[in-house]
Amino acid sequence: MAVNGNNTFLDHTSAMEVLKEYERRDGLDIRDLMDSKLQGGLTYNDFLLLPGYIGFPASAVTLDSPITKRITLKTPLVSSPMDTVTEHEMAIHMALQGGVGVIHHNCSPDEQADMVRKVKRYENGFILDPVVITRDTTVGEAKALKEKWGFGGFPVTESGNLGSKLVGIVTNRDIQFETDLDKPVSEVMVTDLITATAGVNLLEANKILAQSKKGKLPIIDKEGNLVSMISRSDLTKNLHFPLASKTKDSKQLICAAAIGTRPEDKDRLAKLVDAGLDIVILDSSQGNSMYQIEMIKWIKQEFPDLDVIGGNVVTREQAAALIAAGVDGLRIGMGSGSACITQEVMAVGRPQATAVYNVSSFAARFGVPCIADGGIQNVGHIVKGLALGASTVMMGGLLAGTTESPGTSFVSREGKLVKAYRGMGSIDAMQDKKAGGGGKDAQKSNAGTARYFSEGDSILVAQGVSGAVAHRGSINKFVPYLAAGLKHSLQDCGMTSLQELHECVENGTVRFEIRTASAQLEGGVNMESYEKKLYA
Repeated sequence: MAVNGNNTFLDHTSAMEVLKEYERRDGLDIRDLMDSKLQGGLTYNDFLLLPGYIGFPASAVTLDSPITKRITLKTPLVSSPMDTVTEHEMAIHMALQGGVGVIHHNCSPDEQADMVRKVKRYENGFILDPVVITRDTTVGEAKALKEKWGFGGFPVTESGNLGSKLVGIVTNRDIQFETDLDKPVSEVMVTDLITATAGVNLLEANKILAQSKKGKLPIIDKEGNLVSMISRSDLTKNLHFPLASKTKDSKQLICAAAIGTRPEDKDRLAKLVDAGLDIVILDSSQGNSMYQIEMIKWIKQEFPDLDVIGGNVVTREQAAALIAAGVDGLRIGMGSGSACITQEVMAVGRPQATAVYNVSSFAARFGVPCIADGGIQNVGHIVKGLALGASTVMMGGLLAGTTESPGTSFVSREGKLVKAYRGMGSIDAMQDKKAGGGGKDAQKSNAGTARYFSEGDSILVAQGVSGAVAHRGSINKFVPYLAAGLKHSLQDCGMTSLQELHECVENGTVRFEIRTASAQLEGGVNMESYEKKLYA
């Protein structure tokens, strides 16, 4: 005991022992927090995580987390399959940062397959399907190929096919300043080649390439026939993007794409798989339908090596039907997106935090990872979605303003730099004719009408809005900022990994607190004027 005047205090060295006298830890456990009978439906803003003990630097936190039963990401961030968010540029740079981008399907099947190919060809280990040309290919045709694929450096073989005798390579330097577009590449190509023999492993091949100081290293068989190739640019990408999401065998970037659940989507999927697709997401606002269940079963039978993510769902009952059908992952959310008005118009949906907890806790019993899709406005929301059981978080509006999203930037009437953004349930998106090739029946092929089961409607009922979001700069700066913020948050909670976070939430070590309206106001900025810079 210690005495201070008339007050008697306990010995300060006994504080940790005295703490054990309390029957419960401070704050709420996850079950008390998410008890709908007591709390109602919660959003991300309605609660906070309580801090833990920091005994490690933020750099020690790992963010590895599964997106499907078979595929794990080093950064648990996913871009949404919306036509103002994810095309090949977004998908490439999300994968380079350790996440994954889901290419939208509000376009023709061929256009979508072409975007998948661009992602898969961007980075490789051994390039098993290089673009090959013949001696007679013209300089103009070679330049057109460079424009189409975004890279130069084409091997030249006798027949113009893989497996034929290698006779040279055409590089950017060979054709860049060539003005005679009708000249055959045989007159400009490099014939003094450094090659490696089939059977060489990737490490040895990379060493040969590094020593050669060449841009490409063809791999040939004993007869001199081209069998594969590796690229110096891929070596550089490995150095600059160590977290990149890649397949284990080909070392290509992981690519995901969305499709609908109509019969013609089966033909679309076949083209995407042929282009190298790794993950397909069945895109529906309400995933518990006969159409989706039938599609899941068909895909698992026709393409057993393709991972399937079903959704969207917000209840255990919805999730159970898709899990039983064989999904490799689930997508959680209905009406919580920043450009979505489903809850307002349809009176159907669920507050996102409650939905994520209930679905992910059920799916975890079957080893099915979940994506928290919607309602993400900042780093804190990402942390909360993951703490509630999601293994990854999907973002639309948060990424729509980045340089890599489709569309161009423009200055708003308020003088701010912005980019267009729209929900896939908006009238603008549902009337877009790109998916149908501009024909009179384009509405039936539209991704927006398919997602909301409106293909045959004479009157379209909007479940989304159109607008603009602030420009956020490049994904290559914004995603690292999100990941760094996530690491610091886990550090504050005393968690070294997302797996540990999930385990400690489940066993009650991680605690929570409800936020009243005034508590939310207190936790925000309370100044007359201020400048809010998110990262530097």
